[in-house]
Amino acid sequence: MIAAVAPYPDRRPAGGARPAGYRAPVDEVGDAFDYVVVGGGSAGCVVASRLSEDPSVTVCLLEAGGEGRDLLIRAPLGFAVGMPLGRHSWGYETVPQPGFNGRRGFQPRGKALGGSSTINAMIYARGHRSDYDGWAALGNPGWGYDDVLPYFKRSEANAIHRDSPFHGVDGPLHVTNLRSPSPLNEVFLEACQSQGIPFNPDFNGEQHHGCYHVQVTQKDGERHSAAAAFIHPNLDRPNLEVRTGAHIARVRFDQRRATAVEYQRGGRTEVVAARREVVMSAGAFGTPQILMASGLGPGAHLQELGITPVLDVPGIGQNLQDHISALLIYRSLVPDHTVGITPAGVARILKAMWTWRRHRTGLITSCAAESGVYYRTSPDVEVSDMEMELIVGIGDDHGRKLHYGHGYSAHLLLARPQSVGEVRLASPDTRVAPLIDPRYFSHPYDMETLVKGTQIALDIMHSRAFDPYRGEMLIRYDRDDPRQIEETLRDHADTEYHVCGTAKMGPDHDPMAVVDASLRVRGVAGLRIADASVMPRVTSNNTHAAVIMIGEKCADLIRQSA
Repeated sequence: MIAAVAPYPDRRPAGGARPAGYRAPVDEVGDAFDYVVVGGGSAGCVVASRLSEDPSVTVCLLEAGGEGRDLLIRAPLGFAVGMPLGRHSWGYETVPQPGFNGRRGFQPRGKALGGSSTINAMIYARGHRSDYDGWAALGNPGWGYDDVLPYFKRSEANAIHRDSPFHGVDGPLHVTNLRSPSPLNEVFLEACQSQGIPFNPDFNGEQHHGCYHVQVTQKDGERHSAAAAFIHPNLDRPNLEVRTGAHIARVRFDQRRATAVEYQRGGRTEVVAARREVVMSAGAFGTPQILMASGLGPGAHLQELGITPVLDVPGIGQNLQDHISALLIYRSLVPDHTVGITPAGVARILKAMWTWRRHRTGLITSCAAESGVYYRTSPDVEVSDMEMELIVGIGDDHGRKLHYGHGYSAHLLLARPQSVGEVRLASPDTRVAPLIDPRYFSHPYDMETLVKGTQIALDIMHSRAFDPYRGEMLIRYDRDDPRQIEETLRDHADTEYHVCGTAKMGPDHDPMAVVDASLRVRGVAGLRIADASVMPRVTSNNTHAAVIMIGEKCADLIRQSA
């Protein structure tokens, strides 16, 4: 049991009122809560919501972005416009990547209540059971598939598989099928099956391998972000306070105990104290950045930047992992089934906006990536090592490079990358973006497997089912020339937005493990981490569902220790 610390006094001027123009000094501490959750992303929303279910404790949730209610968030297809424009996103880039021929990779991360669940493609995918059994085998008891399945089910309100032992139906997060999918999805599924890949009606169920219709986090035709599921319905709880526009500067320590969080809001520096615990949920970039700025991290790196270490924690910022993604792009000979930039395409979008406003159906309910497939690059591969999703539009360079006309794309995802990178500080000031170095393609397995995966993807996309639809290929791949495929990948591959691992969970004997199996940061008190940074290995597909699960489990671990 972690002992509570005494609440900090409120050091306001006599009478309680602050004079006009008053600026809080950096040593002033304002109010105190039992728990302070840093970051209103997917896991942070879950932790704050679940802890505040207990009326005897108080919870403060801090988020740098806004409330997460904007139209471009609520309208599912809005992310295709908002993300390239940097709306509700930190809009990070990597350092130049040798594996990308010196290009910088794009790294959008959500900046609003709900975090990246406000800008993602809403796909609800848990991964393969071996992902979590692998975590447990690395020395993390309680994190095997059978251990975490109840947490997935607790959070989920699944409208499709209501009688399945693998799904929940009473949770806050709504999961369903798309309301108005494109007919092109059936073409894609036929193409996959023509290559011997079976149809899978539930890739979150007993079987993972196969082609499928996506499951999405939507409710009544709107995006159902983590904020919409866990925070917005509970804002009237008297013991839950949510502060948006709060840019975190650092966690404060008394000796080696986390006691408060310092942040900037509205041009002022404010401090909120944590009587019991601080929970870091700022994501795979934000969490290590804030912790290093607070004095936790690789000691030599902190000293280079003039930061006095609270504790030398070499693993913070290390072990960065991400799914590398390639893109096959085709012009479409049947424009009605895709999104496109033509007079007719613009008119279709305008009509779709009207349909969505009135009925919450139609094209605007699309997640863009409407169907997909898990497949193997070799019969010797036991678990699918590749994923591909059909995109009902031209998605060149994350939608930032526009093309006139209509088309469709295929996103290829390397399910189990071996390349590992790091996040480091560019400045002690957390308003300066961190240095992100995923070291893409630094491990030979990644390129070798992605080349094979691209060849199989080309077989699918060039199968007979697509013949009536397939036009010009915008980025050329030569199916039978692995060297040409490799060079094209180096010129065009990029992130699939699934960064994780930068404060990994692991056993005591692992010097790079930052948190234990209870998500407590080793070497300090009163501090846990609950977000994608604790994953010791990336899951084999989209990470959002796994991050929700981590938030659920963290809340339970905190309650059990209180």
